[in-house]
Amino acid sequence: MRPPRPVRTALSLAALLAAGLGAAVPAQAATPAARTLAPDTRFYVDPGSKAGQQALTDLKAHDLPGAASMALLASWPVAQWFNGTATPQETTDAMAALQAKAARARQVPVAVAYNVPGRDCSQYSAGGASNSTEYAAWIDALARGIGDRRTVVVLEPDGLALSPAFCGGTAAQQQDRLTEISAAVDRLQQQRQAIVYLDAGHSGWQNVGTQAQLLIDAGVARAQGFFLNVSNYQPDAALTRYGTLVSKCVWYLRNTPGATADSCANQYWPAADADAWYASRVPADAELTHFVIDSSRNGQGPWTPEPGKYTGDPQTWCNPPGRGLGARPTADTRQPLLDAFLWIKVPGESDGSCTRGTAGPADPEYGTVDPAAGAWWPAQAHALAANAAPKLGFNTGLFPTH
Repeated sequence: MRPPRPVRTALSLAALLAAGLGAAVPAQAATPAARTLAPDTRFYVDPGSKAGQQALTDLKAHDLPGAASMALLASWPVAQWFNGTATPQETTDAMAALQAKAARARQVPVAVAYNVPGRDCSQYSAGGASNSTEYAAWIDALARGIGDRRTVVVLEPDGLALSPAFCGGTAAQQQDRLTEISAAVDRLQQQRQAIVYLDAGHSGWQNVGTQAQLLIDAGVARAQGFFLNVSNYQPDAALTRYGTLVSKCVWYLRNTPGATADSCANQYWPAADADAWYASRVPADAELTHFVIDSSRNGQGPWTPEPGKYTGDPQTWCNPPGRGLGARPTADTRQPLLDAFLWIKVPGESDGSCTRGTAGPADPEYGTVDPAAGAWWPAQAHALAANAAPKLGFNTGLFPTH
């Protein structure tokens, strides 16, 4: 008897994943090109991804709907994180291995550099290099692994929006952070096809002017642009508007003598007033900074707890319930400043063991202790897939058409 369609889907997709997502495509020689992303850019899909492994686990457990869901998730490109847990040579080798796999598939990898000293303000994802010298050596190792392959580099999530100035650090520590990231931009830009983006938080965080000045001080003029919403849940429309305002403020601050960050119209102004402010100060033909959006978990937007449920910090950013995958990764955004939607945060990886202001250790939203930051959480992966908006389907652009 022929199996039902959901069963056939799970079996075929899981088999495809187990086979490495099909035969390798012969690599093509890299050619010089502008540091931008063409609309038809195909981002690298890892056949050994955690979602792909979960699909096989679910299939072996006879959870056919779960296997099908995870196989669909695994067909989409997700960034690979480099977090400083390896030696410099191991980092170079790991990046080179990623490049080799992406080249065989004729795809562009997205790599996250996450190792700046004092990262995450010593919170759930604390760690990073021990000092600026060690960090510079690590960035050099990462860059050497990139070689001449086109690579999107997401440089230090939270590295600017959550820099020392915003979590009790000293002025010296803040200057060190800006210097470290600026130097990293310069080193990565030596790789002729590295496409580097800097941290700009998200639309519900830093004021436009504050964020624009941070980007300027960290060297955004020498990078491709900035990224938004990594590991967060803000809606695409709000992020796109915020990114546009930040970009215009960057131009204004760089081209207006005596301008200060607090003079820029920000995301909290009435939209018409903000638009009028920039229209009178930023030329229509100004060359503005581009950006990308992490849409890996914002399909349902941000989470709002029930009123009065928590007396302490509800940690709305930390493993919020009921969230879903957002816009699929693509460089075909049809928006002039938005280079791509990317899945930067790995869907299904925990944000940390959240307690939402309670005594813990359990997360009151789930009744269990959340996995440590970065640990794979199958239940969350399944929930994100089930709640995806738009509905999760198979990545039909997985293979080249020519």
